Amino acid sequence: MREIPAERTRRDEYKEATHHALLVAGRNIFAQEGFQGTRIEMISRAARVTRGALYHHFEDKKALFDAVVVLMQAEAAVKIEKEARKQPKIWDRLTVGIGAYLDICLDPAYARIVVQEAPAVLGADRYREIEETYPQALLKETLKALKRQGELDCQDIDLLSRVADAMICKMAILLPDAKDPKRLRKRGQVLIVNLLEGIRKR
Repeated sequence: MREIPAERTRRDEYKEATHHALLVAGRNIFAQEGFQGTRIEMISRAARVTRGALYHHFEDKKALFDAVVVLMQAEAAVKIEKEARKQPKIWDRLTVGIGAYLDICLDPAYARIVVQEAPAVLGADRYREIEETYPQALLKETLKALKRQGELDCQDIDLLSRVADAMICKMAILLPDAKDPKRLRKRGQVLIVNLLEGIRKR
């Protein structure tokens, strides 16, 4: 017999709303003040909840920061895939996807939280785990699809995805301090795609 899902209670709705409010407040304040400059009281006040409510959802400031980074990376992956899917050819999806990610890196909040601070705050292993779950996962799947189609002259797609991701991430690091970030973003996309063209079969 099929089970009937239980109705959402007001407590469930309040809990979800509080969790969301903390993520929004955390993202805004981390972007403005940085991780070190952000205090728990600032976030709880902005989210209009008590310190106790914050600690009910997140163990500490680092746990909230981790959740914010996961959320932003998940949102980035959705945006990248949405733009890439507009292209019928897989190679064009790769090109557009790289550009879409670099566009996201132009956003000051993403640049500060994800690109600049997350590796140091979360540690290399945790940061890589999040990255490989979201943006890099899309890159890897696209490269695998190109391999299946016979468009790539590369035996090790895992290594290729890591090397390509390293190039893209390096560009992301350079963008915030660039004199002309938009121009550098365009040049970076062209350079990365041209390098990948070197192992493309014709």
